[in-house]
Amino acid sequence: MEQKWWHDSVVYQIYPRSFCDSNGDGIGDLNGIRSKLDYLSELGIDVIWLSPVYQSPMDDNGYDISDYQAIAPEFGTMEDMDALLAEARERGIRIVMDLVVNHTSDEHDWFQKACESKDSPYRDYYVWRDAQPDGSAPSDLGSIFGGSAWEWHEPTGQYYLHLFSKKQPDLNWENPKVHEEVHTMMNWWIDKGIGGFRLDVIDLIGKEIDKGITGNGPRLHPLLKQMNRATFGDKDLLTVGETWEATPDIAKLYSAEEREELSMVFQFEHITLTWRDGDKWQPEELDLKAFKQVLTKWQLELKETGWNSLFWNNHDLPRAVSKYGDDGQYRIKSAKMLATVLHCMKGTPYIYQGEEIGMTNVQFDRLEQYQDIESLNFYKVKTEAGVSHDEMMHALAENGRDNARTPMQWSAAPHAGFTTGQPWIEVNPNYIDVNTEQDMASNESVYHYYKELIALRKQNKVIVYGEFTPVLEQHDKVFAYLRHDDSTRILVVANFSGESVTVDLSQFEGFDIETLVSNGDMNTSKLSELDLQPYDAAVLKLI
Repeated sequence: MEQKWWHDSVVYQIYPRSFCDSNGDGIGDLNGIRSKLDYLSELGIDVIWLSPVYQSPMDDNGYDISDYQAIAPEFGTMEDMDALLAEARERGIRIVMDLVVNHTSDEHDWFQKACESKDSPYRDYYVWRDAQPDGSAPSDLGSIFGGSAWEWHEPTGQYYLHLFSKKQPDLNWENPKVHEEVHTMMNWWIDKGIGGFRLDVIDLIGKEIDKGITGNGPRLHPLLKQMNRATFGDKDLLTVGETWEATPDIAKLYSAEEREELSMVFQFEHITLTWRDGDKWQPEELDLKAFKQVLTKWQLELKETGWNSLFWNNHDLPRAVSKYGDDGQYRIKSAKMLATVLHCMKGTPYIYQGEEIGMTNVQFDRLEQYQDIESLNFYKVKTEAGVSHDEMMHALAENGRDNARTPMQWSAAPHAGFTTGQPWIEVNPNYIDVNTEQDMASNESVYHYYKELIALRKQNKVIVYGEFTPVLEQHDKVFAYLRHDDSTRILVVANFSGESVTVDLSQFEGFDIETLVSNGDMNTSKLSELDLQPYDAAVLKLI
Protein backbone atom coordinates (compact mmCIF):
# COMPACT_ATOMS: atom_id res chain seq x y z
CA MET A 1 0.00 0.00 0.00
CA GLU A 2 1.35 3.40 -0.98
CA GLN A 3 1.62 5.56 2.12
CA LYS A 4 -0.47 8.76 2.03
CA TRP A 5 -0.32 11.83 4.26
CA TRP A 6 -3.88 11.23 5.42
CA HIS A 7 -3.13 7.72 6.70
CA ASP A 8 -1.63 8.96 9.97
CA SER A 9 -3.62 12.20 10.09
CA VAL A 10 -6.40 12.97 12.55
CA VAL A 11 -9.41 14.94 11.32
CA TYR A 12 -11.44 17.33 13.48
CA GLN A 13 -14.96 18.13 12.31
CA ILE A 14 -16.26 21.65 12.87
CA TYR A 15 -19.95 22.47 12.63
CA PRO A 16 -19.43 26.21 12.14
CA ARG A 17 -22.84 27.34 13.34
CA SER A 18 -22.13 25.87 16.78
CA PHE A 19 -18.36 26.17 17.21
CA CYS A 20 -17.42 29.75 18.17
CA ASP A 21 -19.18 33.07 17.60
CA SER A 22 -16.84 36.04 17.14
CA ASN A 23 -19.39 38.84 16.70
CA GLY A 24 -22.14 38.17 19.25
CA ASP A 25 -24.95 37.34 16.82
CA GLY A 26 -25.44 33.89 18.38
CA ILE A 27 -24.13 32.00 15.34
CA GLY A 28 -20.65 30.53 15.09
CA ASP A 29 -18.50 31.90 12.26
CA LEU A 30 -15.22 31.67 10.37
CA ASN A 31 -13.45 34.23 12.55
CA GLY A 32 -14.54 32.26 15.60
CA ILE A 33 -12.84 29.21 14.10
CA ARG A 34 -9.71 31.25 13.39
CA SER A 35 -9.61 32.27 17.06
CA LYS A 36 -9.45 28.59 18.07
CA LEU A 37 -6.77 27.37 15.66
CA ASP A 38 -4.12 27.29 18.39
CA TYR A 39 -6.43 25.11 20.52
CA LEU A 40 -6.75 22.66 17.62
CA SER A 41 -3.06 22.82 16.80
CA GLU A 42 -2.16 21.96 20.38
CA LEU A 43 -4.54 18.99 20.26
CA GLY A 44 -2.44 17.69 17.39
CA ILE A 45 -5.00 17.41 14.61
CA ASP A 46 -3.89 17.69 10.98
CA VAL A 47 -7.16 18.34 9.17
CA ILE A 48 -10.33 20.33 9.77
CA TRP A 49 -13.45 18.98 8.10
CA LEU A 50 -15.54 22.13 7.78
CA SER A 51 -19.29 21.59 7.53
CA PRO A 52 -20.84 23.86 4.84
CA VAL A 53 -20.22 27.60 5.05
CA TYR A 54 -21.50 28.42 1.56
CA GLN A 55 -24.31 30.87 0.79
CA SER A 56 -27.54 29.21 1.95
CA PRO A 57 -31.04 30.03 3.22
CA MET A 58 -30.22 27.54 6.03
CA ASP A 59 -33.29 25.36 5.66
CA ASP A 60 -30.96 22.46 6.51
CA ASN A 61 -28.25 24.52 8.26
CA GLY A 62 -26.11 24.97 5.17
CA TYR A 63 -26.58 21.61 3.50
CA ASP A 64 -28.90 23.50 1.14
CA ILE A 65 -26.48 25.57 -0.94
CA SER A 66 -27.65 28.56 -2.97
CA ASP A 67 -24.19 29.66 -4.16
CA TYR A 68 -21.19 27.31 -4.05
CA GLN A 69 -18.71 30.16 -4.56
CA ALA A 70 -19.92 32.55 -1.87
CA ILE A 71 -19.85 32.47 1.94
CA ALA A 72 -23.07 32.76 3.98
CA PRO A 73 -23.06 36.22 5.62
CA GLU A 74 -23.67 34.75 9.09
CA PHE A 75 -20.35 32.90 8.75
CA GLY A 76 -18.38 35.85 7.35
CA THR A 77 -16.87 36.70 3.99
CA MET A 78 -14.69 35.03 1.37
CA GLU A 79 -11.82 37.14 2.74
CA ASP A 80 -12.43 35.49 6.14
CA MET A 81 -12.37 32.09 4.43
CA ASP A 82 -9.08 32.89 2.71
CA ALA A 83 -7.63 34.05 6.03
CA LEU A 84 -8.78 30.82 7.71
CA LEU A 85 -7.13 28.72 4.99
CA ALA A 86 -3.89 30.70 5.30
CA GLU A 87 -3.74 30.67 9.11
CA ALA A 88 -4.56 26.97 9.28
CA ARG A 89 -1.83 26.27 6.71
CA GLU A 90 0.69 28.15 8.88
CA ARG A 91 -0.08 25.61 11.63
CA GLY A 92 0.18 22.61 9.32
CA ILE A 93 -3.60 22.13 9.27
CA ARG A 94 -5.47 21.45 6.03
CA ILE A 95 -9.13 22.27 5.55
CA VAL A 96 -11.46 19.77 3.91
CA MET A 97 -14.63 21.38 2.58
CA ASP A 98 -17.99 19.69 3.05
CA LEU A 99 -19.56 19.61 -0.40
CA VAL A 100 -23.19 18.81 -1.27
CA VAL A 101 -23.69 18.00 -4.96
CA ASN A 102 -26.66 15.63 -4.78
CA HIS A 103 -28.92 18.65 -4.44
CA THR A 104 -28.89 22.44 -4.15
CA SER A 105 -31.13 24.93 -2.42
CA ASP A 106 -34.32 25.90 -4.24
CA GLU A 107 -32.88 29.42 -4.00
CA HIS A 108 -29.88 28.50 -6.16
CA ASP A 109 -29.79 30.45 -9.41
CA TRP A 110 -29.92 27.22 -11.43
CA PHE A 111 -33.19 26.16 -9.83
CA GLN A 112 -34.69 29.63 -10.04
CA LYS A 113 -34.03 29.63 -13.78
CA ALA A 114 -35.23 26.01 -14.10
CA CYS A 115 -38.57 27.11 -12.67
CA GLU A 116 -39.10 29.82 -15.28
CA SER A 117 -40.40 27.41 -17.92
CA LYS A 118 -40.13 23.85 -19.20
CA ASP A 119 -37.97 25.25 -22.02
CA SER A 120 -35.40 26.85 -19.71
CA PRO A 121 -31.83 25.73 -20.48
CA TYR A 122 -31.54 25.00 -16.74
CA ARG A 123 -34.68 22.84 -16.59
CA ASP A 124 -32.71 19.64 -17.07
CA TYR A 125 -30.30 20.54 -14.24
CA TYR A 126 -32.96 19.04 -11.94
CA VAL A 127 -35.28 16.03 -11.96
CA TRP A 128 -38.81 16.78 -13.17
CA ARG A 129 -41.70 14.42 -13.85
CA ASP A 130 -45.31 14.73 -14.90
CA ALA A 131 -48.12 13.96 -12.49
CA GLN A 132 -49.91 10.63 -12.74
CA PRO A 133 -53.30 10.71 -14.57
CA ASP A 134 -55.10 11.32 -11.28
CA GLY A 135 -52.81 14.27 -10.52
CA SER A 136 -50.84 12.47 -7.83
CA ALA A 137 -47.05 12.33 -7.46
CA PRO A 138 -45.02 10.38 -10.07
CA SER A 139 -44.24 7.65 -7.52
CA ASP A 140 -44.59 6.85 -3.83
CA LEU A 141 -40.89 7.55 -3.21
CA GLY A 142 -40.41 9.04 0.26
CA SER A 143 -38.14 11.87 1.36
CA ILE A 144 -35.35 11.01 3.80
CA PHE A 145 -36.73 13.86 5.94
CA GLY A 146 -40.27 12.42 5.90
CA GLY A 147 -43.21 12.77 3.51
CA SER A 148 -43.12 12.55 -0.28
CA ALA A 149 -39.92 13.09 -2.29
CA TRP A 150 -41.98 14.90 -4.95
CA GLU A 151 -43.11 18.54 -4.82
CA TRP A 152 -45.67 20.00 -7.20
CA HIS A 153 -44.56 23.13 -9.06
CA GLU A 154 -47.77 24.87 -10.07
CA PRO A 155 -46.37 27.47 -12.55
CA THR A 156 -44.85 24.82 -14.86
CA GLY A 157 -47.20 21.94 -14.07
CA GLN A 158 -44.68 19.30 -13.06
CA TYR A 159 -43.27 17.68 -9.94
CA TYR A 160 -39.61 18.05 -8.97
CA LEU A 161 -37.60 15.52 -6.94
CA HIS A 162 -36.23 16.25 -3.47
CA LEU A 163 -34.80 13.31 -1.54
CA PHE A 164 -34.43 15.67 1.43
CA SER A 165 -36.37 18.90 2.18
CA LYS A 166 -38.64 20.34 -0.51
CA LYS A 167 -36.22 23.29 -0.44
CA GLN A 168 -33.42 20.90 -1.53
CA PRO A 169 -34.19 19.89 -5.13
CA ASP A 170 -32.05 17.04 -6.47
CA LEU A 171 -29.59 17.77 -9.26
CA ASN A 172 -29.92 15.68 -12.42
CA TRP A 173 -26.62 13.81 -12.70
CA GLU A 174 -27.71 12.37 -16.04
CA ASN A 175 -27.09 15.82 -17.51
CA PRO A 176 -23.43 16.36 -18.60
CA LYS A 177 -23.83 20.12 -18.05
CA VAL A 178 -24.32 19.44 -14.33
CA HIS A 179 -21.04 17.51 -14.30
CA GLU A 180 -19.22 20.43 -15.95
CA GLU A 181 -20.68 23.01 -13.56
CA VAL A 182 -19.82 20.95 -10.47
CA HIS A 183 -16.31 20.09 -11.64
CA THR A 184 -15.54 23.73 -12.46
CA MET A 185 -16.71 24.79 -9.02
CA MET A 186 -14.65 22.06 -7.30
CA ASN A 187 -11.52 23.14 -9.16
CA TRP A 188 -12.16 26.73 -8.09
CA TRP A 189 -12.01 25.60 -4.45
CA ILE A 190 -8.98 23.38 -5.07
CA ASP A 191 -7.17 26.38 -6.54
CA LYS A 192 -7.84 28.22 -3.27
CA GLY A 193 -5.69 25.65 -1.50
CA ILE A 194 -8.18 23.44 0.32
CA GLY A 195 -7.10 19.99 1.55
CA GLY A 196 -9.92 18.03 -0.05
CA PHE A 197 -13.63 17.33 0.09
CA ARG A 198 -16.10 15.49 2.28
CA LEU A 199 -18.82 14.57 -0.21
CA ASP A 200 -22.25 14.63 1.39
CA VAL A 201 -24.63 11.73 0.50
CA ILE A 202 -22.46 11.07 -2.54
CA ASP A 203 -23.93 7.58 -2.99
CA LEU A 204 -27.16 9.20 -4.23
CA ILE A 205 -25.80 10.94 -7.35
CA GLY A 206 -26.07 7.74 -9.40
CA LYS A 207 -29.80 7.52 -8.79
CA GLU A 208 -32.15 6.15 -11.46
CA ILE A 209 -35.48 7.35 -10.16
CA ASP A 210 -37.68 5.73 -12.81
CA LYS A 211 -36.20 2.35 -11.84
CA GLY A 212 -36.66 3.04 -8.13
CA ILE A 213 -32.91 3.26 -7.50
CA THR A 214 -31.58 5.96 -5.19
CA GLY A 215 -28.39 4.79 -3.42
CA ASN A 216 -25.54 2.90 -5.14
CA GLY A 217 -27.00 3.21 -8.63
CA PRO A 218 -25.10 1.65 -11.55
CA ARG A 219 -23.99 5.09 -12.76
CA LEU A 220 -22.44 6.07 -9.41
CA HIS A 221 -18.88 4.80 -9.84
CA PRO A 222 -18.46 5.99 -13.45
CA LEU A 223 -19.56 9.45 -12.24
CA LEU A 224 -17.01 9.38 -9.39
CA LYS A 225 -14.22 8.27 -11.73
CA GLN A 226 -15.12 11.14 -14.03
CA MET A 227 -15.12 13.57 -11.08
CA ASN A 228 -11.75 12.23 -9.95
CA ARG A 229 -10.22 12.76 -13.40
CA ALA A 230 -11.71 16.23 -13.80
CA THR A 231 -10.83 17.60 -10.36
CA PHE A 232 -8.86 16.10 -7.46
CA GLY A 233 -7.39 12.94 -9.01
CA ASP A 234 -3.96 14.35 -9.76
CA LYS A 235 -3.82 16.39 -6.53
CA ASP A 236 -2.67 15.13 -3.14
CA LEU A 237 -6.05 15.66 -1.45
CA LEU A 238 -8.19 13.82 1.09
CA THR A 239 -11.63 12.84 -0.23
CA VAL A 240 -14.21 11.05 1.87
CA GLY A 241 -17.70 10.08 0.79
CA GLU A 242 -20.78 9.80 3.00
CA THR A 243 -22.21 6.42 1.99
CA TRP A 244 -25.00 5.18 4.24
CA GLU A 245 -25.57 1.92 2.40
CA ALA A 246 -21.95 0.89 1.88
CA THR A 247 -20.84 -2.67 2.57
CA PRO A 248 -17.12 -3.55 2.69
CA ASP A 249 -17.28 -4.69 -0.94
CA ILE A 250 -18.91 -1.43 -1.98
CA ALA A 251 -16.40 0.55 0.10
CA LYS A 252 -13.57 -1.09 -1.86
CA LEU A 253 -15.11 0.18 -5.09
CA TYR A 254 -14.89 3.72 -3.73
CA SER A 255 -11.51 3.59 -2.05
CA ALA A 256 -9.26 0.98 -3.64
CA GLU A 257 -6.24 2.87 -4.95
CA GLU A 258 -6.42 1.48 -8.46
CA ARG A 259 -10.10 2.49 -8.74
CA GLU A 260 -9.19 6.20 -8.75
CA GLU A 261 -12.32 7.39 -6.98
CA LEU A 262 -12.07 8.52 -3.30
CA SER A 263 -9.60 8.23 -0.41
CA MET A 264 -12.17 6.60 1.90
CA VAL A 265 -15.84 6.52 2.81
CA PHE A 266 -17.94 6.84 5.93
CA GLN A 267 -19.90 3.65 6.49
CA PHE A 268 -22.65 3.52 9.12
CA GLU A 269 -23.16 -0.15 9.85
CA HIS A 270 -21.93 0.22 13.43
CA ILE A 271 -24.11 3.30 13.91
CA THR A 272 -27.38 1.68 12.84
CA LEU A 273 -26.95 -1.24 15.27
CA THR A 274 -28.79 0.83 17.88
CA TRP A 275 -31.71 1.51 15.50
CA ARG A 276 -34.47 -1.07 15.80
CA ASP A 277 -35.40 -2.37 12.33
CA GLY A 278 -33.23 0.35 10.78
CA ASP A 279 -35.39 3.13 12.26
CA LYS A 280 -33.38 5.74 14.17
CA TRP A 281 -36.58 6.86 15.89
CA GLN A 282 -36.76 3.46 17.59
CA PRO A 283 -33.53 3.52 19.62
CA GLU A 284 -32.34 0.40 21.39
CA GLU A 285 -29.44 -0.64 23.60
CA LEU A 286 -26.02 -1.37 22.16
CA ASP A 287 -25.20 -5.07 21.64
CA LEU A 288 -21.43 -4.98 22.17
CA LYS A 289 -20.82 -8.36 20.55
CA ALA A 290 -22.58 -7.26 17.37
CA PHE A 291 -20.79 -3.90 17.55
CA LYS A 292 -17.40 -5.61 17.78
CA GLN A 293 -18.27 -7.96 14.92
CA VAL A 294 -19.13 -5.06 12.62
CA LEU A 295 -16.00 -3.05 13.45
CA THR A 296 -13.81 -6.14 13.17
CA LYS A 297 -15.35 -7.03 9.82
CA TRP A 298 -14.50 -3.61 8.43
CA GLN A 299 -10.97 -3.75 9.83
CA LEU A 300 -10.29 -7.13 8.24
CA GLU A 301 -12.10 -6.56 4.94
CA LEU A 302 -10.28 -3.29 4.19
CA LYS A 303 -6.87 -4.34 5.49
CA GLU A 304 -5.30 -4.56 2.03
CA THR A 305 -7.79 -2.85 -0.26
CA GLY A 306 -9.25 0.56 0.51
CA TRP A 307 -9.04 2.53 3.74
CA ASN A 308 -11.24 2.93 6.83
CA SER A 309 -12.59 6.12 8.33
CA LEU A 310 -12.91 5.82 12.11
CA PHE A 311 -15.66 7.75 13.89
CA TRP A 312 -18.21 7.50 16.69
CA ASN A 313 -20.18 10.67 16.03
CA ASN A 314 -20.67 13.63 13.69
CA HIS A 315 -23.11 16.51 13.10
CA ASP A 316 -25.93 14.05 12.29
CA LEU A 317 -25.39 11.65 15.19
CA PRO A 318 -25.76 11.60 18.99
CA ARG A 319 -22.79 12.25 21.24
CA ALA A 320 -20.50 9.23 21.54
CA VAL A 321 -20.20 9.22 25.32
CA SER A 322 -24.00 9.25 25.66
CA LYS A 323 -24.52 6.53 23.06
CA TYR A 324 -21.65 4.10 23.75
CA GLY A 325 -20.30 5.15 27.15
CA ASP A 326 -21.73 6.52 30.37
CA ASP A 327 -22.49 10.25 30.40
CA GLY A 328 -23.10 10.23 34.15
CA GLN A 329 -20.73 8.87 36.80
CA TYR A 330 -18.18 7.58 34.29
CA ARG A 331 -18.37 10.34 31.68
CA ILE A 332 -14.66 11.17 31.73
CA LYS A 333 -13.46 7.61 31.95
CA SER A 334 -15.80 6.23 29.28
CA ALA A 335 -14.97 9.14 26.95
CA LYS A 336 -11.31 8.16 27.22
CA MET A 337 -12.16 4.49 26.74
CA LEU A 338 -13.99 5.25 23.49
CA ALA A 339 -11.08 7.37 22.28
CA THR A 340 -8.64 4.54 23.04
CA VAL A 341 -10.60 1.99 21.00
CA LEU A 342 -11.11 4.32 18.03
CA HIS A 343 -7.66 5.84 17.69
CA CYS A 344 -5.82 2.53 17.83
CA MET A 345 -7.74 0.88 14.97
CA LYS A 346 -6.51 0.99 11.38
CA GLY A 347 -7.86 3.98 9.48
CA THR A 348 -8.13 7.75 9.74
CA PRO A 349 -9.72 8.90 13.03
CA TYR A 350 -12.31 11.68 13.03
CA ILE A 351 -13.05 13.76 16.13
CA TYR A 352 -16.32 15.68 16.26
CA GLN A 353 -16.16 19.06 18.02
CA GLY A 354 -16.62 18.63 21.78
CA GLU A 355 -15.88 14.91 21.69
CA GLU A 356 -12.38 15.73 22.93
CA ILE A 357 -13.81 17.07 26.21
CA GLY A 358 -16.56 14.48 26.59
CA MET A 359 -19.58 16.61 25.61
CA THR A 360 -22.89 14.79 26.03
CA ASN A 361 -26.35 14.62 24.52
CA VAL A 362 -28.72 17.40 25.53
CA GLN A 363 -32.05 16.62 27.23
CA PHE A 364 -34.58 19.11 25.89
CA ASP A 365 -37.94 19.08 27.65
CA ARG A 366 -40.01 20.79 24.97
CA LEU A 367 -40.33 20.15 21.24
CA GLU A 368 -39.92 23.90 20.62
CA GLN A 369 -36.32 23.69 21.83
CA TYR A 370 -35.35 21.54 18.84
CA GLN A 371 -34.19 23.32 15.68
CA ASP A 372 -33.34 20.43 13.35
CA ILE A 373 -35.62 20.10 10.30
CA GLU A 374 -35.30 16.30 10.24
CA SER A 375 -36.30 15.98 13.89
CA LEU A 376 -39.28 18.31 13.54
CA ASN A 377 -40.48 16.67 10.32
CA PHE A 378 -40.29 13.18 11.78
CA TYR A 379 -41.96 14.22 15.01
CA LYS A 380 -44.94 15.30 12.89
CA VAL A 381 -44.88 12.18 10.68
CA LYS A 382 -44.53 9.75 13.58
CA THR A 383 -47.06 11.32 15.93
CA GLU A 384 -49.61 11.56 13.12
CA ALA A 385 -49.02 7.81 12.60
CA GLY A 386 -49.82 7.10 16.24
CA VAL A 387 -46.48 7.31 18.05
CA SER A 388 -46.94 9.13 21.36
CA HIS A 389 -45.40 12.51 22.18
CA ASP A 390 -43.39 10.97 25.02
CA GLU A 391 -41.99 8.22 22.78
CA MET A 392 -40.87 10.74 20.17
CA MET A 393 -39.33 13.05 22.76
CA HIS A 394 -37.36 10.06 24.05
CA ALA A 395 -36.27 9.20 20.50
CA LEU A 396 -35.19 12.81 19.85
CA ALA A 397 -33.22 12.85 23.10
CA GLU A 398 -31.48 9.62 22.06
CA ASN A 399 -30.82 10.12 18.34
CA GLY A 400 -31.86 13.63 17.27
CA ARG A 401 -29.27 15.59 15.31
CA ASP A 402 -29.44 18.58 17.67
CA ASN A 403 -27.53 16.51 20.24
CA ALA A 404 -24.42 17.24 18.16
CA ARG A 405 -25.41 20.81 17.36
CA THR A 406 -25.69 22.47 20.74
CA PRO A 407 -22.90 25.06 21.05
CA MET A 408 -19.34 24.08 21.79
CA GLN A 409 -18.73 24.45 25.53
CA TRP A 410 -15.66 26.63 25.96
CA SER A 411 -16.08 27.81 29.56
CA ALA A 412 -18.49 28.21 32.48
CA ALA A 413 -19.23 31.78 31.33
CA PRO A 414 -22.76 32.56 30.09
CA HIS A 415 -23.73 30.48 27.04
CA ALA A 416 -20.61 28.38 27.66
CA GLY A 417 -18.38 31.11 26.24
CA PHE A 418 -19.73 30.30 22.76
CA THR A 419 -21.27 33.74 22.22
CA THR A 420 -21.86 37.05 23.97
CA GLY A 421 -25.30 37.13 22.34
CA GLN A 422 -28.26 34.76 22.32
CA PRO A 423 -27.24 31.39 20.80
CA TRP A 424 -29.24 30.11 17.82
CA ILE A 425 -29.90 26.90 19.77
CA GLU A 426 -29.79 26.45 23.54
CA VAL A 427 -26.54 25.45 25.19
CA ASN A 428 -26.46 22.12 27.01
CA PRO A 429 -27.09 23.07 30.68
CA ASN A 430 -24.16 20.90 31.81
CA TYR A 431 -21.67 23.43 30.36
CA ILE A 432 -20.97 24.60 33.93
CA ASP A 433 -19.21 21.26 34.56
CA VAL A 434 -18.29 20.23 31.00
CA ASN A 435 -16.19 22.81 29.16
CA THR A 436 -12.74 23.09 27.62
CA GLU A 437 -11.38 25.53 30.18
CA GLN A 438 -12.22 23.23 33.06
CA ASP A 439 -11.26 20.06 31.26
CA MET A 440 -7.84 21.28 30.16
CA ALA A 441 -7.05 22.37 33.73
CA SER A 442 -8.02 18.99 35.17
CA ASN A 443 -5.65 16.17 36.09
CA GLU A 444 -8.16 13.84 34.42
CA SER A 445 -8.43 15.91 31.24
CA VAL A 446 -10.16 14.19 28.31
CA TYR A 447 -8.51 16.73 25.98
CA HIS A 448 -5.00 15.81 27.11
CA TYR A 449 -5.85 12.13 26.77
CA TYR A 450 -6.89 12.70 23.15
CA LYS A 451 -3.67 14.65 22.64
CA GLU A 452 -1.71 11.68 24.01
CA LEU A 453 -3.50 9.23 21.69
CA ILE A 454 -2.95 11.43 18.62
CA ALA A 455 0.77 11.63 19.40
CA LEU A 456 0.90 7.86 20.01
CA ARG A 457 -0.44 7.12 16.51
CA LYS A 458 2.17 9.34 14.91
CA GLN A 459 4.97 7.71 16.90
CA ASN A 460 3.90 4.12 16.18
CA LYS A 461 3.55 3.10 12.54
CA VAL A 462 2.14 -0.23 13.72
CA ILE A 463 -1.04 1.62 14.75
CA VAL A 464 -1.31 3.19 11.30
CA TYR A 465 -0.33 0.26 9.09
CA GLY A 466 -0.11 -2.85 11.27
CA GLU A 467 -2.36 -5.91 11.13
CA PHE A 468 -5.55 -6.02 13.19
CA THR A 469 -6.39 -9.21 15.08
CA PRO A 470 -9.47 -9.44 17.31
CA VAL A 471 -9.08 -10.78 20.86
CA LEU A 472 -11.84 -11.96 23.25
CA GLU A 473 -14.30 -11.89 20.35
CA GLN A 474 -17.17 -13.48 22.29
CA HIS A 475 -16.86 -11.31 25.39
CA ASP A 476 -20.00 -9.24 25.92
CA LYS A 477 -18.36 -6.42 27.90
CA VAL A 478 -14.77 -6.13 26.69
CA PHE A 479 -13.44 -5.02 23.32
CA ALA A 480 -9.83 -6.13 22.78
CA TYR A 481 -7.61 -6.37 19.74
CA LEU A 482 -3.98 -6.69 18.73
CA ARG A 483 -2.14 -4.35 16.34
CA HIS A 484 1.05 -5.94 15.09
CA ASP A 485 3.73 -6.02 12.41
CA ASP A 486 7.03 -7.88 12.07
CA SER A 487 8.63 -6.06 14.99
CA THR A 488 5.91 -4.68 17.28
CA ARG A 489 2.82 -5.94 19.10
CA ILE A 490 0.33 -3.59 20.72
CA LEU A 491 -2.65 -4.90 22.68
CA VAL A 492 -5.70 -2.68 23.17
CA VAL A 493 -8.13 -3.64 25.95
CA ALA A 494 -11.32 -1.76 26.80
CA ASN A 495 -14.17 -2.43 29.21
CA PHE A 496 -17.41 -1.11 27.65
CA SER A 497 -19.38 -1.66 30.86
CA GLY A 498 -19.96 -0.03 34.23
CA GLU A 499 -19.01 -3.29 35.96
CA SER A 500 -15.69 -4.71 37.09
CA VAL A 501 -14.60 -7.53 34.80
CA THR A 502 -11.79 -10.11 34.93
CA VAL A 503 -10.53 -11.37 31.58
CA ASP A 504 -8.09 -14.10 30.67
CA LEU A 505 -5.33 -12.93 28.37
CA SER A 506 -2.97 -15.80 29.18
CA GLN A 507 -2.31 -16.24 25.44
CA PHE A 508 0.05 -13.28 25.87
CA GLU A 509 1.83 -14.55 28.98
CA GLY A 510 5.58 -14.55 28.64
CA PHE A 511 5.64 -11.04 27.23
CA ASP A 512 6.84 -8.10 29.22
CA ILE A 513 4.27 -5.31 29.30
CA GLU A 514 4.78 -1.59 28.75
CA THR A 515 1.70 0.56 29.24
CA LEU A 516 1.69 3.17 26.49
CA VAL A 517 -1.61 4.83 27.41
CA SER A 518 -4.21 4.06 30.07
CA ASN A 519 -7.26 5.80 31.49
CA GLY A 520 -6.88 4.18 34.93
CA ASP A 521 -4.51 2.29 37.21
CA MET A 522 -4.75 -1.10 35.56
CA ASN A 523 -2.50 -3.80 37.04
CA THR A 524 -1.05 -5.64 34.03
CA SER A 525 1.36 -7.89 35.93
CA LYS A 526 -0.88 -10.94 35.50
CA LEU A 527 -2.53 -11.16 32.09
CA SER A 528 -4.15 -14.49 32.92
CA GLU A 529 -6.40 -12.59 35.33
CA LEU A 530 -6.51 -9.02 34.11
CA ASP A 531 -8.89 -7.03 36.32
CA LEU A 532 -10.72 -4.23 34.53
CA GLN A 533 -12.59 -1.59 36.49
CA PRO A 534 -15.62 0.12 34.90
CA TYR A 535 -14.67 1.62 31.53
CA ASP A 536 -10.98 0.80 31.97
CA ALA A 537 -8.93 1.02 28.78
CA ALA A 538 -5.25 0.60 28.03
CA VAL A 539 -2.81 0.36 25.16
CA LEU A 540 -0.18 -2.22 26.09
CA LYS A 541 3.06 -2.86 24.23
CA LEU A 542 4.06 -6.54 24.37
CA ILE A 543 7.83 -6.88 24.53
